[in-house]
Amino acid sequence: MSESYQAVGWNRQKKVYDLTLVGGIVLYIAAFVAGSMALQPEITVESALIRAFGTGALLLLHIILSIGPLCRLDRRFLPLLYNRRHLGIAMFVLALAHGGFATVQFHVLGSLNPLVNVLLGNSRYDSLAQFPFQPLGLLALAILFLMAATSHDFWLANLSPPVWKSLHMMVYVAYAAIVMHVALGVLQVETHPVLVALLGAGMVWLLALHLVTGWRERAGDQPLRGPRSTDGFLEVCAVSEIPEKRAKLVSVADERVAVYQYDGKISALSSVCKHQNGPLGEGKIVDGCVVCPWHGFQYEPANGRAPAPFTEKVATFNVRVANGRVFIDPRPNPPGTAVQPAPIHGTESAGGRHG
Repeated sequence: MSESYQAVGWNRQKKVYDLTLVGGIVLYIAAFVAGSMALQPEITVESALIRAFGTGALLLLHIILSIGPLCRLDRRFLPLLYNRRHLGIAMFVLALAHGGFATVQFHVLGSLNPLVNVLLGNSRYDSLAQFPFQPLGLLALAILFLMAATSHDFWLANLSPPVWKSLHMMVYVAYAAIVMHVALGVLQVETHPVLVALLGAGMVWLLALHLVTGWRERAGDQPLRGPRSTDGFLEVCAVSEIPEKRAKLVSVADERVAVYQYDGKISALSSVCKHQNGPLGEGKIVDGCVVCPWHGFQYEPANGRAPAPFTEKVATFNVRVANGRVFIDPRPNPPGTAVQPAPIHGTESAGGRHG
């Protein structure tokens, strides 16, 4: 990564991606409205648009929540991650249009403020058939607004990656609120079971996808076991088990650690990228730097630092090689601490701090 490198750039690929996304959304809305009015001539254009915006946002949300697990299962989905934020913004715009049109159509002519009417117009919390589903949609929209407003590296840097990640994990709260909003709304307004069936299928898909991904990754979350040496090092694996310029993922110090083999040396870094907590250990070393597979952020394997002018740092770990086996000190060094890589060949060697 050099001074000319841009981790997130408005390049031709992103422009094509965004134009395709906008075109797809326009076509979906047009087709949905036309199909709805053909099948149900009694509904108004406004009602058809409300449903088109709502279903479009729900479809995009399912796609967004599927991208992360799919990328962990198959690297061919990784290009979708580069533009997931754009999908999120588009989904919020559709959800906002859905909520705005619905508020105008059903609440502006009342005596109360429209938002107050959304919150207080129905108080039948004791009835499933009449449960107020619109406040659930408003809750989800508020969460999606916070996520859309902070979907920029400026907020990522100023909030810090852990806080930013926690905020954006609230998408699952929003998803739960949307599911209840849609399910209760359909029960009260619609009689056709197709939307409920599709919603159920989407929930099953996401649940199964996340469970399968978690099952696949369970081995990487098992802490290293076995006796420690007198200086506290734990055995990781044989050198031959680590692919050249890639990593062996292990769990030490309550976090995932990536142990890399490259150019006859071994180094170990935290596997959590400082950009968006991406899986750094699933990346590879290119031009001497570990490259995060999510957004291309890079770190030098010997010190965990992003090359200048970037300032991101990850924790490093002391390693050594003895008799073809790799050992690691489970105590992390402070982020950006330089550690001498452990040579693979020759007599027993240990990596320690330097510089």
